[in-house]
Amino acid sequence: MTSPCEPRVDFTVLDAAALLAIAMGGASDLTARPSGTAPKVVTGAAVVGAWRSADGVVQLRLHTDGTYAGEVAGRRQAARGTYDIDGADVVLHDESGINTPVHVHDGELEMAGHRLLPICA
Repeated sequence: MTSPCEPRVDFTVLDAAALLAIAMGGASDLTARPSGTAPKVVTGAAVVGAWRSADGVVQLRLHTDGTYAGEVAGRRQAARGTYDIDGADVVLHDESGINTPVHVHDGELEMAGHRLLPICA
């Protein structure tokens, strides 16, 4: 699959439901997976970079050193922490202690009900 930013990199979806849960101060069902076919296995290079929802409400930056920074419109404190790649998913470990699953699928990240697209430099 090709992406507008990296034609030879296969991007997969991050799960935005967890980031929204962090923003709202609650927890989400961390075991829920989107219906349909299983996503492809995620590799580190496939998810590193900047991502944003189409409406600009959620932004996420995944760094090569295993850390991330995220912003949600209306939230005073930015989300930050570390992430792990777990099979076909990415798990965000927020400094507040909340773990957020992110599903990678078809060049998008899906988390907390938001679909994030890569931000091209």
